[in-house]
Amino acid sequence: MQTIVHIEKLRIGQGMPLAIIAGPCVIENEDITRRIAADLKDLAERLHIPLIFKASFDKANRTSIHSYRGPGLTEGLRILGRIRTELDLPVLSDVHEVSQVAAAAGVLDVLQVPAFLCRQTDFILEVARTGKPINIKKGQFLAPWDMANIVEKIASAGNRQILLTERGAMFGYNNLVVDFRGIPIMQQQTGLPVVFDATHSVQLPGGAGKSSSGQREHAPVLARAAVAAGADAVFMEVHPDPDKALCDGPNSLPLAGLETLWRQLQAIHQTVHTGDL
Repeated sequence: MQTIVHIEKLRIGQGMPLAIIAGPCVIENEDITRRIAADLKDLAERLHIPLIFKASFDKANRTSIHSYRGPGLTEGLRILGRIRTELDLPVLSDVHEVSQVAAAAGVLDVLQVPAFLCRQTDFILEVARTGKPINIKKGQFLAPWDMANIVEKIASAGNRQILLTERGAMFGYNNLVVDFRGIPIMQQQTGLPVVFDATHSVQLPGGAGKSSSGQREHAPVLARAAVAAGADAVFMEVHPDPDKALCDGPNSLPLAGLETLWRQLQAIHQTVHTGDL
């Protein structure tokens, strides 16, 4: 029996509608972040898709010291808190160190553990003890079955509200590939819902020298394949003009093209879970 993760009024897991986690890579400023959130909410409501809004207050794992990181903890949480309250949207952001956890848990509906930190035991336990739902990214260096050990760490703190996210595996230098077997493997081994990160899976880590590059044109293909493989939710970074985004633009999707993709993902999910053709 798969655990159903409860996030405010949303339910993610077996038998539930396909959920979407979407938003810009990083908070650039309050105005653009709110506009993206409002546009996503409008689309999600029209299509009856459960939506969690994602934006980072600090990108602490950038390639270069010169990379834009965001407004920081205090200002970033203020912006996310306003979006949560005023737009009535659950919000998710990543935390990078123990000192951020308590403040983030006071605002966010979901705490995200970045892929590079998924084996940091003390950090993970601190996040788990908040009792908040956790989205934990599978490290690019881990096999799907390795995630069972991480789930055990979180569960040891009494928290079973866990989402596991597949975001590709390192394949040589500056490249990721996705093994879609990992989705059912993680579901079966842990009994937890699995999210597919469509846009980080097409990232080329460090591929631009002082920043990551990406191949956003392939993200819709991988998203469709992941839903066909049984993913319970899809994560995607979006921006009104990805070429001008301050972070992860090469692998972000343009807001303007989302409706067609979301409709396709809904249809595939419906087919997979009902057998209707």
